[in-house]
Amino acid sequence: MKIIEAGKRYGFDKIFDYVAKDPQKRGAQLVDWAANLSEGDFSPQIKVIKEVFEDENHPYHSFVMKLFQDVDKKQIKKVGYNFFMNASVLGWKVQQENREKYNCNIPWAILLDPTSACNLKCTGCWAAEYGYKQNLSYDEIDSIITQGKELGTYMYIYTGGEPLVRKDDLIKLCEKHSDCVFLAFTNSTLIDEAFADEIKRVSNFIPAISLEGFEEATDGRRGKGVYDKVIKAIKLLNERHLIYGISACYTSANFESITSEEFYDYLIELGAYFVWYFHYMPVGNAAVKELLPTPAQRKETINRIRKYRATKPLFGLDFQNDAEYVGGCIAGGRRYLHINAAGDVEPCVFIHYSDSNIREKSLLECLRAPLFIKYHDGQPFNDNMLMPCPMLENPNELREMVHSCDAKSTDLESMQSVDSLCGNCDQYAEDWKDEAEKIWDQSPKKEYFKGSYHTMNKKETSKSK
Repeated sequence: MKIIEAGKRYGFDKIFDYVAKDPQKRGAQLVDWAANLSEGDFSPQIKVIKEVFEDENHPYHSFVMKLFQDVDKKQIKKVGYNFFMNASVLGWKVQQENREKYNCNIPWAILLDPTSACNLKCTGCWAAEYGYKQNLSYDEIDSIITQGKELGTYMYIYTGGEPLVRKDDLIKLCEKHSDCVFLAFTNSTLIDEAFADEIKRVSNFIPAISLEGFEEATDGRRGKGVYDKVIKAIKLLNERHLIYGISACYTSANFESITSEEFYDYLIELGAYFVWYFHYMPVGNAAVKELLPTPAQRKETINRIRKYRATKPLFGLDFQNDAEYVGGCIAGGRRYLHINAAGDVEPCVFIHYSDSNIREKSLLECLRAPLFIKYHDGQPFNDNMLMPCPMLENPNELREMVHSCDAKSTDLESMQSVDSLCGNCDQYAEDWKDEAEKIWDQSPKKEYFKGSYHTMNKKETSKSK
């Protein structure tokens, strides 16, 4: 029986059991089933995934086999269905309909801070600027998720603060919204045996654990003994066959270590399923501009990460340098937005300005507020996909948007003017521009994006009036 017919008759659960018995031979059939449901919306991605299943020499073939063979069966089923079907196929259709209906961005993912509290104070962390007194209540988070699902959003990412300060509420939300995927950026020091058991029980919660490199670099930024606690948490997750990843912030100081092949291989050895690299952002009045990577370091980061993920079985994402794969800036609700612990709805987790609060407006009203419409109408902020950000690489864009909307600073500790923030980026943007243009001029994707991005965006949603 073809898998598409089986899907219609038995549903995803039975399909997964069928594929799991022989993922190498039957995995491609699972991809065909998803392609049939997506009606062509994800054709390029589906083609790549199918190649992964069929080609034993593909670097991600062993990675996918590991997902089917090593991950707890309940978790891989739930995460697989919620991520690929609810968030990326079925939810996408609803998002598209709402983009057209409301003439605004509709996010694929919502980032939110359950709390501003954190048990660590890491050097250069923007979250440390937020203070320790703010929390979104359980009911408020529940409402955000409920509203998000009505718009087609099934992916929720917790930031902070340290999200696991609220671990009991996070588990309850996983239970109530069992059709969603929840990912948490965490220092992992609060993951104990009881919480690891809870993650396994609910099955739709994934930690993204922060590491700054090896022990010396991690403890140097996060505090003595933190590295050992991280390794202990990873051991607990591995023992339960749970999915987790690594979050890594690269700076001028730790660049060499954290982007090294040795470190990437070490993450594979640890059993991580993904690593998410973030470029240091000079956010806050106490920002250390000297930690911004040099143009040469950023160029080398691009080269290294793309080489690793083309040859090694670990899924790597590079937040600042992978814009060509998502069509530029994804903030402002185009693919995601951020809600801080005081309820302020921000266009980006790194850009702390807002003209809306979730306690005063619905999620849709926030998406249709002036600041978010400015993002919607202004994207892309640059045709060069290596210069996507309206803050870091195009600071005048952010200045204009914030000033024209009279958006307020949402920094919970020390209000920072947009001119101060963008002033931290002006010289960096100028220095990176020449290097970025040289790299982009050699990219085969340059002609695709030149003049065609706006056409592509119009397919997502017509321009607001």
